[in-house]
Amino acid sequence: MGGRVARVARTWAVVLGVVAASALLPAAPAAAHNSLTGSDPRDGARLAAAPERIELRFLATPKEATTEVTVAGPDNVAAAGGAPTFAGKRVTVPFRPGAAGLYIVTYRLASDDGHPVKGEIRFTLTTGTPAESPSASAPPTTVAPTSAAPSPASPTPAAAEADDDGGTGWLWAAGAVVVLAALGGGLLLRRRAARR
Repeated sequence: MGGRVARVARTWAVVLGVVAASALLPAAPAAAHNSLTGSDPRDGARLAAAPERIELRFLATPKEATTEVTVAGPDNVAAAGGAPTFAGKRVTVPFRPGAAGLYIVTYRLASDDGHPVKGEIRFTLTTGTPAESPSASAPPTTVAPTSAAPSPASPTPAAAEADDDGGTGWLWAAGAVVVLAALGGGLLLRRRAARR
């Protein structure tokens, strides 16, 4: 009976190891598509104080030449305070607040495989500056880099760069714990079987 228990323990150790390893390997087809992983302010936020800038975080590094960001406030008034800056997987746009109300940030970029990615985040500014007198039909300003030449990226703190791993750090840690637990359990069962 001790041999059977040891075989079962080894089998489970191998199965758990394979499962952990497959969870840690990147999915090749899905990795080609980029997507938004977060923003500041977050989608749906209600803010009493206007942020100085809007930050979009992506799964993969966006290309400056193919990334467009539009910021529009109440009455479709443009609210981008300048061109976006790129730092790794982050795109930052200076924010020029206007009247209190709903602000919509839209983005459009191309993934590495050429697949277009677009979306929007919305946040509400509960206090604002007096509204200018814009024309109701004025479209929001699309802010995009003026040339395809790379511009120097703004420096980011080391702590901010450390979390640009796409959230895979916890997967590595969880995988290591599973593998170690499987190996430890297998060794424990093997010792028990050897004593019998």
